[in-house]
Amino acid sequence: MQAKICGVKNPETLNFIIKHKYPPKFIGFICNYPKSKRYLDFESLKKLINKRRRKKIKFVSVLVNPTEITLKKIKKLNFDYLQLYDVSPEKTKFIKKKYKTKIITALTIKNLKDVLKYKNFVNISEIILFDSKGYEKSLGFNHQLLKNVTCSINKMLAGNIKYNDKLDKYDKITDIIDISGSLETQGEKDNLKIDKFLKNIKILNDKAKKKSSINRSA
Repeated sequence: MQAKICGVKNPETLNFIIKHKYPPKFIGFICNYPKSKRYLDFESLKKLINKRRRKKIKFVSVLVNPTEITLKKIKKLNFDYLQLYDVSPEKTKFIKKKYKTKIITALTIKNLKDVLKYKNFVNISEIILFDSKGYEKSLGFNHQLLKNVTCSINKMLAGNIKYNDKLDKYDKITDIIDISGSLETQGEKDNLKIDKFLKNIKILNDKAKKKSSINRSA
């Protein structure tokens, strides 16, 4: 299981995550959605993310139906992935080709019909994110709907997942857990909650490795 921490907006939080003993694979930044309290304008993004980091950590630009102007500006920054909400398959393909970037397609889910939209992006996007309809509000949906998704794609799951959840319940339905609001206290990222979440991911992976080792030796 891999982890993504989203909505980082200050250097203190970012440094804590980057230097953590068990850092996440992905860190997300809200780049063009002012309705979110986690939104950062271009100059703030530039100061925050254009810095040295561990190579295995990937920076993700979270964008809602971005314009060409926004995409051209974001291209200048130190991002590894674009996470796209409300973008058609055709436009996603165009963005991927023009800007030569990796894509996380974000689908907002209410029912199975929403889940099955992933099929339109399988050959375009590196990762498919299944999120709630709430955007910045951290709403939930029935995560078990992902059982209808093929195992051959990289799946990311968000939507009201708690930092101290028993993560075993997710290991059969997703490859990556994406979490943001649950890591906050009074609207700000809480390092204690971040630490607990990342350690829980490590515990889950250690259990999986142990189980796999036992199965091989049986």
